[in-house]
Amino acid sequence: MAMNLFKSSSLSPLPLLLLTIFFAMTSAQKQSNVPQKFLPENGFGKEKVGHLHFFFHDTLNGLNPTAIHVAEATSTKTSKTGFGAIVMIDDPLTEGPMLSSMLLGRAQGFFASAALEEFGYLMTFNYVFVEGKYKGSALSILGRNPVLNEMREMAVVGGSGAFRFARGLCLGQDPLFQCHHWRCCN
Repeated sequence: MAMNLFKSSSLSPLPLLLLTIFFAMTSAQKQSNVPQKFLPENGFGKEKVGHLHFFFHDTLNGLNPTAIHVAEATSTKTSKTGFGAIVMIDDPLTEGPMLSSMLLGRAQGFFASAALEEFGYLMTFNYVFVEGKYKGSALSILGRNPVLNEMREMAVVGGSGAFRFARGLCLGQDPLFQCHHWRCCN
């Protein structure tokens, strides 16, 4: 029934979806379930600046892969960049460069091949910390990853726990991925 609605309408489904998301977000902001004491404009706390340094391990094959191909377009196999492929990740974050070094957390989310002419991924994931000072907290990351560039950067768009209201920048090069200049209130 919905498909017939879209076919007879001059509007495509994408603008309708975007409008729905916009109205849902504005309604959610007005009827927020977040206690007032947790909102930054209510003096939640001082803003802090920090720097994290860890190693990101992406295992694509073997007995225990941490990155699994979950979807692709019909043309993905013939694309020189793998355009349309989507991969879910649950990658270890370690203190040192060896996979056997202390586990600090996990990078959980997905990346999708989003460029036709170069290797460029859309990545969205959380750094979920399981040990140390930030245990139980997470940083939310979103951005474009041009994988053949020596240095890449992605935005810190939020977080939870010690990273509540975080914003900032992640810089990286394989296998190292560092969060620089993140800021949050806590």
